This record gives sequence, C-alpha cells and structure tokens, in this order.
Amino acid sequence: MTRRFVDLSITLCNEVVSDPPFLRPEITYQTHRETVDEMHFFFPGLTAEALPGGEGFAAAEWVRLTTHSGTHLDAPWHFHPTQDAQDGEPRPALTIDEIPLEWCFQPGVKLDFTALPDGYVVTAADVAAELARIGHELKPLDIVLVNTSAGKALGDPDYVSRGCGMGYEATMYLTSRGVRVTGTDAWSWDAPFAHTAQKVKETGDTSLIWEGHKAGRDIGYCHLEKLHNLEVLPPHGFMVSCFPHKIKGASAGWTRAVAIFED
Repeated sequence: MTRRFVDLSITLCNEVVSDPPFLRPEITYQTHRETVDEMHFFFPGLTAEALPGGEGFAAAEWVRLTTHSGTHLDAPWHFHPTQDAQDGEPRPALTIDEIPLEWCFQPGVKLDFTALPDGYVVTAADVAAELARIGHELKPLDIVLVNTSAGKALGDPDYVSRGCGMGYEATMYLTSRGVRVTGTDAWSWDAPFAHTAQKVKETGDTSLIWEGHKAGRDIGYCHLEKLHNLEVLPPHGFMVSCFPHKIKGASAGWTRAVAIFED
C-alpha cells in the first residue's frame, strides 16, 4: 500500500493576493552573503572570505504576518470569548494551543458548492442535499471541506469577495453532528464581507455579520481558511492532516493542510 499526498495549502508569498491590503504578509529574503554580519554574534571578526565559497551564515527570511495569514486553522477563541452555550453554561473558548490534536487528523469530506454565487449563504438544507448527493453520512470528527468558486480565484484582485459562505444553521448542522474541524478555500468561512455589508445595510440586521463564525458560541469548533486544490479531491475517501502551529493564547495557527490517500 502506498500513500499519496495532495497539498491543500496556499503558498505564503509577497506576490499573490490572498488578503486585503492591510493584512497581506510581507517576506524579506536574505541571501547567504547578506547574513555574514549575523555570524559575528557567534564568531567575532569572521569574514565571508574565510568561509567556503565566500558565502555567509545561511539564507534566511524575515516574515511579517498575522496568525490568519496563509492557510490557517481558526480556534474558537477567534470567534467569541466563550463557547458551548448550547450545553447550558458557556465555558472559555479554546485557543489554538488548546485544540485537541485528534481533531486535526481525521477522515475528510468535500462539499462542492462551486456553482453557488458569490456571497450566497449556505443553509442546513444545502448541506444535507450535498451530503445526500455524494452519499455520505457524517461521523463525529469528520473534517468537512467546502469547495467554493473562490478556490480558483486566488490571486485575483477580488479574491476576498469571491465564493459562498457558510451560515449559522449550516455550521450548526455540521457541529451538532460531531464535526469539530471544517474548512473553506475562500478567504473566510462566512460569506464575503462585501456581500454581507450590503445585506446589513438593507436590513439593519447585524446578526448577519460572521454568523457562521459566531456559531462557535453555541458549539465550539475550528475552521480552516484559504485552502487550495479542493477541486481535485473526491467527495470522501481521504484523510486530512491540519495540525496548527502552537502559539500560546492565539486565535489561530498556520498549518500545512494535506489530504492523504491510501492507494
């Protein structure tokens, strides 16, 4: 038996649009020769000429980013200070370093919502219909990945406004069945803000803002954002690995999300 891996993560880089301007990561690259001065901390007076090939310490990079840059896993703490209100007494929301590791390596399920228009808010009925179409009954801890039209728009100027989003009832449909990690190839689990803002303006209903995120108040869960390559996945029959970086008290952690097939 052999394993096949499919990378579900975007590449963190300066060139590809994956965030609004004020949230975009910035990477500064240092060549081997540019790190010579840093060697003096360990080896005072050492010059590049004394080193093999005249090169310095090592290539390195400085990265300015948030915990929500690139493909990342959001913790319940990102959504609200408390979680699990549905159980009666809310408890403090989990931060990313507190997420159970078993949540992050489980069978994957892909829901294909690529035909839904940008800004559409997915309902519980939509989720049930798609699960029926692919012939899958959710099991506790299944990792549910949502393929939207945003997946192929990565890098486009309007990427953050593309794709459908998961509403409150759709999210609760999943989490009430034991799902604790979900994911999307869009910028956000919810419908893009550009579309939500228009609805709030028309209705005055501010509960529409981040309604899928806010479902975490009732049942704590995590979601992956800015996934990639979901279109190449089958509806099920693969494992998902998405262990987040362990950052104390953080609302999210970067992850190299991967689909694993046993061929």
